[in-house]
Amino acid sequence: MRKLINLTFAVMLLFTAACSQNEDAKKNTEMTFKEDLTYDFGKIKQNSEGIHEFTFKNTGKDPLIITNVKSSCGCTVPTFPEKPLKKGETAKIHVKYDTKRVGTFRKTITVYSNAKNSPVILHIKGEVTRIEK
Repeated sequence: MRKLINLTFAVMLLFTAACSQNEDAKKNTEMTFKEDLTYDFGKIKQNSEGIHEFTFKNTGKDPLIITNVKSSCGCTVPTFPEKPLKKGETAKIHVKYDTKRVGTFRKTITVYSNAKNSPVILHIKGEVTRIEK
């Protein structure tokens, strides 16, 4: 029984140390966007290019790793850099909205990373207007 208690204590100690190291890394990594976190397309024509790029910089001390970027629906497709960004490096998150759908839209893109300000939530909005025949 004593061995089981010692083993449990050792596992808990290792888990606590691993979590602490992860938190320390987050303290030294930060993602800073160069523009507002909301992009307004305004009125755009149906079937036009609904593309915007959000530019960000690693303003932390450690490499910035984006682990995932998710959109609020399938009509919005984000792409992101998969390699770590060194201190001071700049990169872009490319967002494409499907403009086949007519009407107003408001979508969110959630950026997960090892930064202390993770997750970051980006927004796109606008109105797709029907093409006149």
